[in-house]
Amino acid sequence: MHQAAGTPVPPPTPLDPYVRVRGAREHNLRGVDVDIPRDALTVFTGVSGSGKSSLAFGTLYAEAQRRYFESVAPYARRLIHQIGAPKVDSVTGLPPAVSLEQRRSSPGSRSSVGTVTLLSNSLRMLFSRAGSYPPGAQRLDSDAFSPNTAAGACPSCHGLGRIHRTSEELLVPDPELSIRQGAIAAWPGAWQGKNLRDILDTLGHDVDRPWRELPAKDREWILFTEEQPVVTVHPVREAERIQRPYQGTYMSAHRYVMRTFADSKSATLRARAEKFLADSPCPVCEGRRLRPEALAVTFAGRTIAELAALALTDLDAVLASVPASVPASVPASAPSAGEAARVLAEDLRSRIGPVTELGLGYLSLDRTAPTLSAGELQRLRLATQLRSGLFGVVYVLDEPSAGLHPADTEALLGVLDRLKAAGNTVFVVEHHLDVVGHADWLVDVGPLAGEHGGQVLYSGPPRDLASVAGSATARHLFAAREPAGAPGPVRPATGAIRLSGVDRHNLREVEAEFPLGVFTAVTGVSGSGKSTLVGQVLAREVGERLAEADFPVRRLVEVDQKPIGRTPRSNLATYTGLFDVVRKLFTASPQARARGWKAGRFSFNVPGGRCETCQGEGFVSVELMFLPSTYAPCPECAGARYNAETLKVRHEGLNIAEVLGLTVESAAAFFAQVPAAARSLRALEDIGLGYLRLGQPATELSGGEAQRIKLATELQRLRRDHTLYLLDEPTTGLHPADVRVLLRQLHGLVDAGHSVVVVEHDMAVVAGADWVIDLGPGGGTAGGRVVAAGTPSQVASAAGSRTAPYLARALGTVRGG
Repeated sequence: MHQAAGTPVPPPTPLDPYVRVRGAREHNLRGVDVDIPRDALTVFTGVSGSGKSSLAFGTLYAEAQRRYFESVAPYARRLIHQIGAPKVDSVTGLPPAVSLEQRRSSPGSRSSVGTVTLLSNSLRMLFSRAGSYPPGAQRLDSDAFSPNTAAGACPSCHGLGRIHRTSEELLVPDPELSIRQGAIAAWPGAWQGKNLRDILDTLGHDVDRPWRELPAKDREWILFTEEQPVVTVHPVREAERIQRPYQGTYMSAHRYVMRTFADSKSATLRARAEKFLADSPCPVCEGRRLRPEALAVTFAGRTIAELAALALTDLDAVLASVPASVPASVPASAPSAGEAARVLAEDLRSRIGPVTELGLGYLSLDRTAPTLSAGELQRLRLATQLRSGLFGVVYVLDEPSAGLHPADTEALLGVLDRLKAAGNTVFVVEHHLDVVGHADWLVDVGPLAGEHGGQVLYSGPPRDLASVAGSATARHLFAAREPAGAPGPVRPATGAIRLSGVDRHNLREVEAEFPLGVFTAVTGVSGSGKSTLVGQVLAREVGERLAEADFPVRRLVEVDQKPIGRTPRSNLATYTGLFDVVRKLFTASPQARARGWKAGRFSFNVPGGRCETCQGEGFVSVELMFLPSTYAPCPECAGARYNAETLKVRHEGLNIAEVLGLTVESAAAFFAQVPAAARSLRALEDIGLGYLRLGQPATELSGGEAQRIKLATELQRLRRDHTLYLLDEPTTGLHPADVRVLLRQLHGLVDAGHSVVVVEHDMAVVAGADWVIDLGPGGGTAGGRVVAAGTPSQVASAAGSRTAPYLARALGTVRGG
């Protein structure tokens, strides 16, 4: 529409600069009302379980996504995973949102740093358009340089770079046994194994002779033949069983193992088959995953596999010299390759820049995604967003500082500022005090966790949080920081485990000594080799030596952040063993005894006592065609998960569903007179998990909560043997107040005579350790060696250590320095 001449232009209406939330009730939020400014960096804080993520992700991001999908064509909507509408009265002033959550699902083995960041696409295009081809070779499309396409994948290993092979030693571990005695360990059990043995017997093979005495050619055929002869089997008659002859088809042990490993949908069967396979580099492509014609093309004198294996910092250096290398890389069929090389190399470098800025320059493009931590994956996605050029959106980030050394956290703050400066709104769920203090606006949720949280204690500039009396964040943000552990005298070691000549990943001939009977912290920048040294080398060394009579460690406990279960049927009570105790109590009740019910009656995972309408899930999926599927409480059991008959049985006035609905804190009082339950509940309370419900699904738990549940499960076992506890960044996802609770438990283990080794970035934790091993000095190829080892004070003054200045600052605040 054209403005008529002489018509005055109305003044612009000022936009409300706030996102306003009214009546948010997601998870434990209690009708929250809060106003948050746009075009600012807002940090959501609060103790673990207080409701921060429910507000940032469960409400704000979920509502932004719902509104976006409203504008998408209904048919297309069906093709996109939707998370449903949040429980909230209204949200106004909310722009479109991008979520960068720490996904805990495992990416596929074909996913890599290159595919996550899209850098692989640019590198493939560089080789396609500007690579140096052999004389007479035809130029290849970019797909021919990808191991994930039929055009590029090595035909021998299908682009995986490794092959699985069987051998006689793996398939027959004990050659003294006969086939009837089970010599072929790789065969299936029960009837299937007996069937194969009977077929061999029918074919004329001696199944009662020791395997090693069989002729070599017979052993070869039995294990590796691709033939599948069909014979009539006359099974040996057994008493009281009628067994008629049948047609049996033979399958060699090799064929059975390979088929099971490749095709079985059972994770258990695949894992069993894998035990009989040796994993080795593909002999055709030598682990490079590509066809020979793709590997014959070079750029700057290297193949695409060689460039993809370089650390990103080294790849950037190669690309920086592109102008000098262009003449050698120009194929006759591509006269414009020089300009293409320059443009594509510049594009690659501009994409690599944000990744190295976020402290991930030690990664290589071919590093597989399953080997990355959740924090590394999130920062890779963040680096990709930096180049997207989006304007006016909300970025919602989940603890972007997770797994970051203090030196790298400073770079992260710069990245967040750049996202904001580009005209975006940044919402961050975070515990790291440096990030919290850097915010323009704080939303503090609490005061405690679970049912004792869910309220916004404060929403405003960080400086004014100091006056909020009930805020745990305020106490830590404005108080003088001090070690979260025990800053008392260093405890003497009772022995040591020495590792020498360690050569794994980026560790090269490393010598390290881990003292026993003390609290040891392993530090270093991201990618310096900490997790490799502790989680792989030390764990393996200790595991192999536990059987030695004079080895001082009798038990090894590794506590990681992997989920305690992957479905809602796994929960806090089932993992810790509490559910077994609870079901026994209900089974022993007069009502259950009168009905003759066993413990299985009180399980929601098997038929009998569960509600069959929802199969014990407690909810049913409602398909809404063009709208996202939604979940509603089961109309039969109203979410209780059990049938009405089972719910009539009560213990101390509560039925089984009501007991599962108790929080750990409430259950501790309820089961105070039941020693087996009380001990488990006390361990969970002591580690700060009193707010969780007994029946809380595993899928609702964070990685930090899962790790603490595992630790609590160990703590309740009351072991006296000298135990070595290995923990990988145990403070990830924890508020400083929760860190103190966790550290009190870990130092308590040391005081009881055990040993604790943690991989850690929190300098307050490191300052309270007895011993520190610092790796570095950088990440990737620039790291992998012990830079310093000693007490916190000794490491804080070590030259060449990137950890030293930050550790000195943490120690200095205590000493007044």
